[in-house]
Amino acid sequence: MSRHVHFISGLPRSGSTLLSVLLGQNPNIYCAEYSTPVCSLMTKMLSVISEGEYKTEFSGEKVMNLLKKTMDTYHDMPSKPNLVIDNNRAWCSKLQLLDYLYPHAKVICCVRDPVWVINSFERIIGRDPTFSSYLVPVEHRATLHQRVNYLLSPAGAFGFAYQALQEAFFGQFSFKLVLVDYDSLVTKPLSVMRFLEKELNVPAATYDMDNVRYTPPTAYDKALETPGLHDIAQKVEPQKHPLILPPDVVNRLAGGAFWRDRSMNPKSVRII
Repeated sequence: MSRHVHFISGLPRSGSTLLSVLLGQNPNIYCAEYSTPVCSLMTKMLSVISEGEYKTEFSGEKVMNLLKKTMDTYHDMPSKPNLVIDNNRAWCSKLQLLDYLYPHAKVICCVRDPVWVINSFERIIGRDPTFSSYLVPVEHRATLHQRVNYLLSPAGAFGFAYQALQEAFFGQFSFKLVLVDYDSLVTKPLSVMRFLEKELNVPAATYDMDNVRYTPPTAYDKALETPGLHDIAQKVEPQKHPLILPPDVVNRLAGGAFWRDRSMNPKSVRII
């Protein structure tokens, strides 16, 4: 049985866990609810394939089969519905590979105003009075500004994802993208789901927006010393949180939601 594979990527703290859980309510879809290691496994495999003494041992067909088998095996494809969605922020930086392996795949990118992404990071990191979260290395945890600087750096959780999103959005494989703005997801979730059903070519389903059933990956979050990282509200609605970033940080991030500017979307990437 041939299965359709799609992907979730985009920015952190932008609704990807919520969207994954909602997609999983559709009986025609299996969606990984949080980041999987498939992208990392493929990347490491490709380093062995393309470098060193073994590079002569792999034909193009063998490479494709090995990479696809990695996806199939991790998700136990035979036991899943016809449509499977993997989840990793790094997929935005791998569109050329995805187009090679899965020419018809869509990459759903969850996005959000960077001001509120960083505000969300600071709220969840600040829940722990010892600031022990592995999201920021210990040498960058002393002040809010140090934490923000690291998060925005190319090595940071936001900086890497934001650069990868820009690469995907403005690059030659932007036709694979579908952007879901966090504000749309929490204010008109059913419209978002209907939009995605059409993009993914699956039958319409019934979604319970008032009682989102989900078991958070507590072990995964604990390994990052960031309890609650993947928690979501039971009801889909806007969550009101105060802005806790100083004005200079807000000004630094202002205007970062480039996808909301139509003049910045010459390739007509699909956005809701």
